Parts: sequence; C-alpha cells; structure tokens
Amino acid sequence: MLQLSLSWLRLGPLAASPWLLLLLLVASWLLARFLARAYAFYDNCCRLRCFSQPPKRNWFWGHLGLAKWQHLASEGSARVNVFEHISLMALDSLQKCIFSFDSDCQAKPSDYIAAILELSALVAKRHNLTFMNKDFLYYLTPDGWRFRRACRLVHDFTDAVIQQRRRTLISQGSHDFLKAKAKAKTLDFIDVLLLAKDKDGKELSDEDIRAEADTFMFEGHDTTASGLSWILYNLARHPEYQERCRQEVQELLKDHEPKEMEWDDLTKLPFLTMCIKESLRLYPPVFGILRYCAQEILLPDGRVVPKGNFCAISIFEIHRNPSVWLDPEVYNPFRFDPKIPQKRSPLAFIPFSAGPRNCIGQTFAMTEMQVVLALTLLRFRILPDDAEPEPRRKPELILRAEGGLWLRLEPLSAGPQ
Repeated sequence: MLQLSLSWLRLGPLAASPWLLLLLLVASWLLARFLARAYAFYDNCCRLRCFSQPPKRNWFWGHLGLAKWQHLASEGSARVNVFEHISLMALDSLQKCIFSFDSDCQAKPSDYIAAILELSALVAKRHNLTFMNKDFLYYLTPDGWRFRRACRLVHDFTDAVIQQRRRTLISQGSHDFLKAKAKAKTLDFIDVLLLAKDKDGKELSDEDIRAEADTFMFEGHDTTASGLSWILYNLARHPEYQERCRQEVQELLKDHEPKEMEWDDLTKLPFLTMCIKESLRLYPPVFGILRYCAQEILLPDGRVVPKGNFCAISIFEIHRNPSVWLDPEVYNPFRFDPKIPQKRSPLAFIPFSAGPRNCIGQTFAMTEMQVVLALTLLRFRILPDDAEPEPRRKPELILRAEGGLWLRLEPLSAGPQ
C-alpha cells in the first residue's frame, strides 16, 4: 500500500496510509468548525452588552432609513428601489423591538441580518420545488446546507439573548427587572415572553421563546416591507391623496419638537390609515392562506366542502370581489372612511387573515406602517419613476414586484416638480 511521509508534521520517520491522512484532515475540519461556532457564540455574547443601554434620542430616525434617503436625495431627487430599502429598515426596527439591539444593518453588513435574508430567499426558492418537500432530500443539496447554516446562526444569536436575559431576570427578580426596564424604556419582545406564563402558571421554555422570536423576526420584515412599498407606490400614483396625508401629519405634529410620533398620535391620522388599508386591499402582502376544514362547510350555492380537506383561500381575489367592492381595481381610500357605515362583511377585508389563526403581529405591523409613512411624508415627496414601466406583481411567499419597486424621492425643501 502507498505510504505517505508525515515528516512535514514533524512526527519523525513515521509514515501513514491515505486512510490515516484522511482521518487527520477530517479531525482538522471538525476542529475548525468547533472554533468557528465558539467564536460566533462569543461574538453574540459581546453584542449583548448593548442591552442595558436605553435607546438613543431620535434613534427611530436612523432606523427608518430616512437619514439614508436624505443623503441620497441631497441633490434634488433620488431613484430608489423602495422594497430593498424598506426591507432593511424593517429588519433594523424589528431587532430593536425584539432584542433591544441596534444592528445598523442599513449602513453596514450584519451576519444575523444576512442570515435572515438568506433564509427568506431559500424558503421562497424551495416553495417552488415540489420534489424538495422532504427535509432529508433538501438537506443533501447545497441550498439545504446553506439553509441549515443560516438557521444555526439565527438560533445561536437568539439563544444567546435569551440566556443572557434569563440570567439577568433571575439575579434581579421579576419586580426589579420590570422596574428597571420600565425606567429605561427598554422592555422588548424577549422580556415579555420571559415574563409570560400560561393558565397553569408555567413559564415558556427557551425553545418556545426562540421559536416565537424567530417567527416574529422572519415573518415580520418582508410582510411589512411589501405593505409599505405598495403604499408608497399608490401614493406616488395619487399625489392628491399623498398631499392630504402629508397635511394631516403636519397638522398633527406642528407642536411636536422634535417631530416624532407618540403612541396617542396614531389614532389621530384617520385619512393616512384609510390610505394604508386601501393599499392593503389592492396589494395584500400575504395574498393567500391555507385552512383545514374541521367540519363540513355548506356554500351558498349548495355545494359542500367535506370535513378534513385543506382549502386554499385567495385574499387577493377576496379583496377584488366585484360583488363586494365597487370598482375593485380603483385605489379609493374612502372605502374605509370610519364616518361611513360599512355594509360589507368583516371577512371581506382580511389582509392579516382572520379567526384564531390570524396574524399575531398585525397591531405591530399597522403601527409601524403608520409611523414610517407619516415620518416619510413629513420629509419627502414620493414620485413615480417614469424610467420604469408599470410594475408587474410577483407572487412569492409575499407579494413583490418584478425587478423591484422603483420610485423617486424628493426632499420637501426642494419644492414640487
């Protein structure tokens, strides 16, 4: 058998077969993987030092990406793919609200954010490959390896946060922990889950908390980005509605210094909220859902949906049903005027689904869209991009636009064009 010298390892006159050399290479690879995982865990723990710090003044200005847009539009106007920018903004603000962590991912790379974006792309890609439904097949592919690697990175980060916060909670006690968080205004989603108990008084496990936090993070950024992007697109196409929204915001914040939103302000933007809802009707971020029939369902025409079936429900088609919505293809915010009695069914408008399986983050999403839209219109005029054709809808896991959604931003100080 062929003998290979190991003198390069300074092991003297020893020799080894190719199998021993292969074993040595495998051991080296495993050691490198272990060291990489250990460093990632150490790096995550180091990042946790920021959690004890209260949020900086005007932090939301930076998290909205408005400072970035201000720089891009500093010379008059800027052409931007709003979906790309708003997706990073949503990830940035979610990390702040879930983990109390300033990622600043809109200005610099972040391994955690890159992993979230990679997972979103991989899930969307796998969704279109029927033969990849089986995990054991998928994990043998290069995409499957990337998926598991990204999952490990996301889970390691979340686990480090939970363990650090749980140690703090145990050392301080729940009362002092809550008091300190309330004083610094840094109570976040992880804190709420750590303090939560079920009806039997049992706390959530670390695995339960991780699942909730990762779901909120993964599902919350793309859906919000889709909703906000299409809202800006509709307001760009209807400048009269955009200007009315802007005047509403300016009137509300005229006595605010600095020009920031407060919780009580959200109920004082009726027309802006109407515009958001009408855009969600025409372009629902989640355009379809699946439901399991727990019992037989009798349809109005006499047909019966048997018990045990899975039903695909098109939110997109429900929102454009001509028997419910007059001129369903027209963008008309006054459909949602709270002063006009609504005769339609509450299930005619379900951008966040309905029933016990509806979206857990719908209040958070609506609040975020109101704040982002208000502060954006306060500083920018949103214009259509004449260089781009009419965007074509691209249904993936969420509703996107082919080639991105391109609009022009113009600082208000530049005056209308």
